[in-house]
Amino acid sequence: MEWWIGLGGSVLIAGAAYAKRSLSGSGLAAAVVLGTVMYGIGSAVWFGTLIAFFLSSTLLSRWKRKAKEQAESGYEKSGRRDAGQVAANGGLALVLCVAAHWWPHPAWWYAFLGVMASVTADTWATEVGGLSRTPPRSVLTGRRVAAGTSGGVTALGLAASMAGGLFVGVVAWLLLQTAPGQIEPSGGASPEWVRLAAWTALGLFGGTIGSLADSVLGATVQLTFRCRVCGRDIERPHHCGQPAARLRGCAGWNNDAVNVAGSLAGGAAAVAAAWLAGLL
Repeated sequence: MEWWIGLGGSVLIAGAAYAKRSLSGSGLAAAVVLGTVMYGIGSAVWFGTLIAFFLSSTLLSRWKRKAKEQAESGYEKSGRRDAGQVAANGGLALVLCVAAHWWPHPAWWYAFLGVMASVTADTWATEVGGLSRTPPRSVLTGRRVAAGTSGGVTALGLAASMAGGLFVGVVAWLLLQTAPGQIEPSGGASPEWVRLAAWTALGLFGGTIGSLADSVLGATVQLTFRCRVCGRDIERPHHCGQPAARLRGCAGWNNDAVNVAGSLAGGAAAVAAAWLAGLL
């Protein structure tokens, strides 16, 4: 029954996103597989956290889209997510869910919380930060860079990043109310206010670390090009109808790879924080 529920819910939500052109055909297929397996071997807690990320990110990507077109013109991928983007944002979460199914331990949940907080924080930072009236600054040098430049951060984007991490923490806590005792710290049951504080704190910390790690990687190892026509630093090899010149970065380090690495950093940060807080 869990597999059928997961399939039905995934088809319904991903299908609606596809109809709204928020998912490509490959993205639709990947989202259905991801959601079905997540619910089938996990639970509503794991699946619901994933859906909260997906729905909030989809809505933000459509919010004031015209105002963000200039910044997004240099991004490698468009707002219509393909299979690669779905896997980059949810693949690691699925691996952790599978690991928790076969080798139950609270550490898997904390890692999952950090990963989902990271991808949410990074997406919110991108979607909201693109509306900043203040030009971004390089996360490495602090110098002003053009909107849409990999590794550029704004105060608005950073605030959105932190809000995204907190959002995932609160959602996780709310979902856990439907499955009391399913995911508990190694020390046993805790009062609800302690659980709420733990989930929100870990979501905030893991999400912020993951988002900042994504920015650092974007400014260092991610493939970046310079448009030969307008002179902008961009993520795609073509711009203004012409091939762009390679500026920096390592082979294979595209936006999807950076997203995976950033979420891995966020997951590791959440586990480390949980261990230091005595939750593991």
